[in-house]
Amino acid sequence: MGAQWKQAGREEHAQKKGQMTAKLVREIMVAAKLGGPDPDLNPRLAAAVEKAKKASCYKDTIERAIKKGSGQTEEKVTFELVTYEGFAPHKVPVIVECLTDSRNRTAPEIRNIFKAGTLGQPGSVAFFFNHLGVVEATHTDSNRDAEGDAIEAGAEEIEALEAEEIPAGQKGARFLTQPRDLDHVSKALKSAGWTISSAEIRYLAKNFPELSAAARKEVADFLNALDDHDDVHRVYAAMK
Repeated sequence: MGAQWKQAGREEHAQKKGQMTAKLVREIMVAAKLGGPDPDLNPRLAAAVEKAKKASCYKDTIERAIKKGSGQTEEKVTFELVTYEGFAPHKVPVIVECLTDSRNRTAPEIRNIFKAGTLGQPGSVAFFFNHLGVVEATHTDSNRDAEGDAIEAGAEEIEALEAEEIPAGQKGARFLTQPRDLDHVSKALKSAGWTISSAEIRYLAKNFPELSAAARKEVADFLNALDDHDDVHRVYAAMK
């Protein structure tokens, strides 16, 4: 008998890659629509393009997404950002952001995922999170005064990036700001020589419940089911 599982694995990998590419392209289109087609003047677009390149998206795909998002083609970008709130198993608060062209299609599908998850349920959980602008960036000068640049840029807080996110010999930092100031802070940091890898508005959990290993797996499986949905753009959960 042939090794059918190998073919199945290849098909699953191709499906996952295609799904990831679609989500990255969607983010590029929305970023271009909101801030224009020039990555040098649009930090969110620059970060989205860089992420797409790292995921091996084709150059032509990226360029088409920018043109479509910025209105340079006859096709119109109809995606809207829709947010859903609820609880994962073990009462872990979750916020889901979707980029969708059909709210009427997406809403019941997301609700069904919540209902299908063990003890998962819709509900209001926004008060468990801070809604902030987040800029993640690196600087080629390992001795760069990140705190000073944060103050100059207008960021409210600064955090260290994980070591694996920082190229050897460089400085890395995560800058937090109010959502309305994200664009200004991003541009100021770029002018100061920082390379921005991410510039977006996120929900950051205020507290993290203690979970057993088994409970963590249940929550992780539930979050993965959400993330696998084609319209889901970001999943935020109060779990480290």
